Amino acid sequence: MTSLAQIIEEFFNHTWWSRHNQSMPDHSLTFLWSLSVSIKDFGALLGSLGVKCLADTYGRRNSILIVNALSVVGACLMFASKANESFEMLIVGRLVFGLFCGLVMSLNPLYIQEVSPTNLRGAFATLNQVSFATGILLGMVAGLETVLGTKELWAMMLSLSLIPALLQYLALPFCPESPRYLLINRGQESQAETALWRLRGPSDEVFTELEEMKQEAAHTQSALTVKEFFTKRSYRQPIIIVLIVNLGSQLSGFNAIINYSTKMFDKANFDEAKYLTLGVGAVNVAFTLVAFFLMERAGRRKLLLTGFLCLAVCNLSMTVIDSVLFLVPELRSLQVLVVFFLISAYEVGPGPISWFIAAELFDQPARPIAMAFTSMLNWGGKFMLALLFPPLLKLCGPYVYLLFMTMALAAFSFTWRRLPETKGRTFDDIAAEFREAEGIPLHIKTGFNTFP
Repeated sequence: MTSLAQIIEEFFNHTWWSRHNQSMPDHSLTFLWSLSVSIKDFGALLGSLGVKCLADTYGRRNSILIVNALSVVGACLMFASKANESFEMLIVGRLVFGLFCGLVMSLNPLYIQEVSPTNLRGAFATLNQVSFATGILLGMVAGLETVLGTKELWAMMLSLSLIPALLQYLALPFCPESPRYLLINRGQESQAETALWRLRGPSDEVFTELEEMKQEAAHTQSALTVKEFFTKRSYRQPIIIVLIVNLGSQLSGFNAIINYSTKMFDKANFDEAKYLTLGVGAVNVAFTLVAFFLMERAGRRKLLLTGFLCLAVCNLSMTVIDSVLFLVPELRSLQVLVVFFLISAYEVGPGPISWFIAAELFDQPARPIAMAFTSMLNWGGKFMLALLFPPLLKLCGPYVYLLFMTMALAAFSFTWRRLPETKGRTFDDIAAEFREAEGIPLHIKTGFNTFP
C-alpha cells in the first residue's frame, strides 16, 4: 500500500529523472520532502508579520478578502505542479499557502472577536479552531488511497483549499466591517453604528456597546508601533501571558501526535494504522465542538488550566507506556486511548484559546500586533517541532514526552498565577486591569480569577 508521502517522493524522483536522466540522490529526496512539509509553517511564520499592516490599513473584513487571494494562488500552483512536472511549483505553492495561513489564522479570530457580542465572544472565536480541526480531518480523509491519495489525483487533493476560498469570496462581502475598527481606528461613528445594527438587529445593546467603544476610544492612542508594543509598561504582563500560553500549547505534545500518529500506531503493530489516525482527526473535531459549548460556561482560565494539567498527565503516561510496550504489547490499546485523551485535552482548552486570548488581553491599537505575535508563536512552534521532534525522538526515545510534560506544567503554573478570567468582560475592562498596575492583581477580582 503506497502512502501519499511515497507518491509525492516518486513525483520528485520522476521529475528529476526527466531532467537529468538519473535518479535523485537519497539525501536530496529526503531534503526536498522535508522542505515541502515544513515550508508551509515557515511561510505562515513570515505571513504573521503582515497582520498589523493589513488589519489597520484595510480593515479586518477586507484584509481577510485580500489574503484569500494567496489561498487561491497557492492552490493553483500546487494543482499545476503535476501537469508541469515541477516540484518547484509544488514547494512555492506550499509557501504561498503558508503565507495565507499565517495571515488568516490571526485575521479570522481578530474579526470574529470584534464583531461578536461580549457574552459569546469566546464561543464564536472557538469556531475558528473548529474549522481548523475540520480541515485537518478532511485532509486526512482526502489523503486516503481510496479517495484522492493516488498517483493520479494527489495534485487535486492539495488544491482543495480553492473551494473554501471561493465560497468566502461569495459570502464575506455581505458581512459588515468590524464596528470597533470603524469607530476606534477610523473615527467613523455613523458607519460603526450601522455595522452594529446589522450585527445585533434592533436592540438597546447597540447603544450600550457603542458607548463602551467610545469610552475605550477616549483613553487609547490612535496608532501604535511595534517598538511601543514591546516597551509599553501596561503591555508587559499580557505579552508574557501570550508567550507562555502559546508556547505551552504548541510544545505540549499535540503537534507531535498529529504529525506522527500513523508512525506511532505502526510501531505499536496496529493493522491499518492510518484509520486510527483518522480517529485522531475525528476526536480533534469533536472536542473543539465541546470547547465551543464550554467556553462561555467554564471560562478561559479553567479550560486552560484543566487542559494543561491533562496534557502533562498524558505525556507522562505516553512515556511510561512507550517505555514498556515491547515488554507488554497489550498496552498498545491503552496507548491509543492516551493519544485520544491528549488530543481532547488540547482542543478543550489550550488549542482554541491560545489563538484568540491575545485579542482579549490587549486594547484596540495593540490587538493586531498581539494577534501577529500569537501567529508567529504558534506557527514558529509548529515549525520548530516539525524540525526537532524526529531527532529528539531518536535521541531521547519515549522520554521525549517528558519535555512536553515539562512545558505543559510550566504553562499550567504560569496560567494559575497570572492569567485573569476574561469571560463576560468588555475589552476595556480587561485592558484597564493591566493599565492599573504592572502586575495582575489576581486577589482583587475574585469573581474572575478563582479556580475552585
